[in-house]
Amino acid sequence: MLLRTFGWSFGITAAGLALAGLLWGWQGLAVVAILSVLEISLSFDNAVINAGILRKMSPFWQKMFLTIGILIAVFGMRLVFPVVIVAITAKLNPIEAVNVAINDHDRYESLVTSAHPAIAAFGGMFLLMIFLDFVLEDRDIQWLRWLEKPLAKLGKLETLSVVVAMVVLMIAATTFATSVPVHGGHGTIDKGATVLLAGIGGLVTYLIVGGISSFFENRLEDMEGDEEGEEGETAGSAAKKSGASVVGLVGKAAFFMFLYLEVIDASFSFDGVIGAFAITNDIFEMALGLGIGAMYIRSLTVYLVRKGTLDDYVYLEHGAHYAIGALAVILLITIKYEINEVITGLVGIVLIAASFWSSLIRNRRQEAMGENSENKAEVTSGV
Repeated sequence: MLLRTFGWSFGITAAGLALAGLLWGWQGLAVVAILSVLEISLSFDNAVINAGILRKMSPFWQKMFLTIGILIAVFGMRLVFPVVIVAITAKLNPIEAVNVAINDHDRYESLVTSAHPAIAAFGGMFLLMIFLDFVLEDRDIQWLRWLEKPLAKLGKLETLSVVVAMVVLMIAATTFATSVPVHGGHGTIDKGATVLLAGIGGLVTYLIVGGISSFFENRLEDMEGDEEGEEGETAGSAAKKSGASVVGLVGKAAFFMFLYLEVIDASFSFDGVIGAFAITNDIFEMALGLGIGAMYIRSLTVYLVRKGTLDDYVYLEHGAHYAIGALAVILLITIKYEINEVITGLVGIVLIAASFWSSLIRNRRQEAMGENSENKAEVTSGV
């Protein structure tokens, strides 16, 4: 299973590193390798979150995630997206933006970096909503009960997550937003309005994409429940009549969940694209290195689904969502202050490692309780 799941990742890594060495020499090869590791370390929690969603989807859509999804992730988010940002922020036409990205690396880096407040606000709010909706939901399995239990009670208030997110956005827009000089040195422009607008865009995107996917998923569950409740020939005929609509509904639900996955991946990729400029400002080195890392994240997502890892280690999903919350806060802080990517990556890794360790302890405790119950049953039957 390991080779089957990661085979494409291994092959693309070998081809990508060979291409980097051929085009840019040993130095380029080293840069691409470092960028790949950076992307994996920053996005490991993304794989866990994706796995929680992907396991609800059919094998067909899992393959779509690994094929069409990786094209969107590599060419869309790591190559095209930064150029689009440059075109919009610098008011350049697409051809000029591409020319800047290829031939004027310093200006390209400057333009993408100047757009960071808007990017961070959009991605930060989207990820914050994912975190809030998770911790405010009442769950049978809780990791940090002292925190999650009272939050679940508060979560009974409808739209609380939206209210909290808006308050956080207002604080970020007024506290972290900076004033930047206008080209030519005549005055400054306040970034607060840009941050506020981009943050609202991230919030609205989450509500639309997440809401539509949840709607179709709930419809599917209701129809499946109705079919299971039917009996005899009536059930058989009803299943036949509704068969086409059920298939269509599965397709719609899976499609919007696929879109939801891609937006999540986009939000996770923001910090990686910005952080990559600390290593190189060559757009092609960046796309190749981050693309290799993104391929491993997708393969890891599928591996977690096929192995049932989230079912075996029940706190992993909790740790990943806490890592998402931390990343959301970090993104919002980076609107004004610079935070090293090492810190960003370590926070996620530590939280996921802690949740994995807690899951191991829980499994061992349950095994011990099961053995004790069996021993007591044997003693009782012997008496």
